[in-house]
Amino acid sequence: MLLDDFTTKLLASCCKMADLLAEGITVVENIYKSREPVRQMKALYFVSPTSKSVDCFLRDFASKSENKYKAAYIYFTDFCPDSLFNKIKASCSKSIRRCKEINISFIPLESQVYTLDVPDAFYYCYSPDPSNANGKDAVMETMAEQIVTVCATLDENPGVRYKSKPLDNANKLAQLVEKKLENYYKIDEKSQIKGKTHSQLLIIDRGFDPVSTVLHELTFQAMAYDLLPIENDTYKYKTDEKEKEAVLEEDDDLWVRIRHRHIAVVLEEIPKLMKEISSTKKATEGKTSLSALSQLMKKMPHFRKQITKQVVHLNLAEDCMSKFKANIEKLCKTEQDLALGTDAEGQKVKDSMRVLLPVLLNKNHDNYDKIRAILLYIFSINGTTEENLDRLVQNVKIENESDMIRNWSYLGVPIVPQSQQVRPPRKDRSAEETFQLSRWTPFIKDIMEDAIDNRLDSREWPYCSQCPAVWNGSGAVSARQKPRAHYLEDRKNGSKLIIFVIGGITYSEMRCAYEVSQAYKSCEVIIGSTHILTPKKLLDDIKLLNKSKDKISFIKDE
Repeated sequence: MLLDDFTTKLLASCCKMADLLAEGITVVENIYKSREPVRQMKALYFVSPTSKSVDCFLRDFASKSENKYKAAYIYFTDFCPDSLFNKIKASCSKSIRRCKEINISFIPLESQVYTLDVPDAFYYCYSPDPSNANGKDAVMETMAEQIVTVCATLDENPGVRYKSKPLDNANKLAQLVEKKLENYYKIDEKSQIKGKTHSQLLIIDRGFDPVSTVLHELTFQAMAYDLLPIENDTYKYKTDEKEKEAVLEEDDDLWVRIRHRHIAVVLEEIPKLMKEISSTKKATEGKTSLSALSQLMKKMPHFRKQITKQVVHLNLAEDCMSKFKANIEKLCKTEQDLALGTDAEGQKVKDSMRVLLPVLLNKNHDNYDKIRAILLYIFSINGTTEENLDRLVQNVKIENESDMIRNWSYLGVPIVPQSQQVRPPRKDRSAEETFQLSRWTPFIKDIMEDAIDNRLDSREWPYCSQCPAVWNGSGAVSARQKPRAHYLEDRKNGSKLIIFVIGGITYSEMRCAYEVSQAYKSCEVIIGSTHILTPKKLLDDIKLLNKSKDKISFIKDE
């Protein structure tokens, strides 16, 4: 099996080498690397339809005497342009047994989360540099095609809506997706035109909720990725002086069960689980009969695996806590007060600057944390004056980093001067049980709930399609579109709310998709973005927005 860089990530996110072996695939190689010919084997190519991947394929079948493999089966992640298809047809059609587009051009990261794996889309969509216009159009086209493959995989033809302010990106992307969905369902293999299904796709620009991107979150997954150096979902830790590493993944049931819980709950939970296991073990150890021993031997690998997982998560939780206790705890109170505009007792914050100052004066906080606090202060007062910002920047001595603050304006977030626009009111969640240092709820949760309850204002959330697909999360259904009898059936099959944020989503926003799906059994929420954000990465990306493209070397070839 031959993969390119994108499909390697894609496969790694949904299967293991053992799964491929079970399907009879014995060798997996990278199409870009030079390889020895294996003429007695057939080759399965799973690649993106790019000229780079197609050229590599053509080199493998240059002429009959030089063919690397016995035959080729090509699967493209997405629609293959005619120019590339004709190139393949002209040069080596005899070696090809199968050529198919399978429309999975995204990374299924978790059961309800996908990414398009295009982190540089952030720069193209938000950089003010006019010379990037072509790059931006190309990125928009690619994203639209990828989003269509998400809908196709879910077998949905959703009503497409977008958030109309503050920027135009969501509108542009939504129009492209609508057009491509229409085309896709016209030329679908079953060649029947698929009508709109009962699902909605919401497209949003990142600037809709800046607060959730810089706040310190205390739920397990979000906290770990923010505070610890986890790269490629790999967590490194020490036990008995040995360096070990563990991958935080969907296959790990314990991780899936506890990743959205508050750190305080996680710390109570893991020791309990450890006790449970050791008591089961003890219960079996008492009996020395052969059958009891063989039972224990059978269970041992299972116990060992479970214990290893718990040790990993206990380490992870303790690492988070040691960072938290050192510095973050003090920050969190300030951040929550600024974000909500009220303190833990529900009293209104009268002077945000007084709340912010202790953080800026504290020598233990690093620059990133101070910048995050300054940003929350500016978001809370909806923008500030030039002199006030200058004073803050000089006091904290972050002249070199000040673009991490100023460049937010390219995302449509008011920084300087203050904006007169009223910020949208938030849902009252004071009745919901929360921890004092986790009172903030990401904006996306309000949006998800309103979308399912059919309460999104259509002026603020226009539809792209002429006739909006009926959205019956609330049970309201238009008689013109469907007779009443079918409606309950549809409800049973469950509708989907698919969300796409241009420019990254946070772990706390991913958590909201699960929480809302849990609360509204009739609707599954699926959230995705160009990539996944952590506060630090986002600030680094924002800092680069006003630099020219030549100064930023991008890793991507295409």
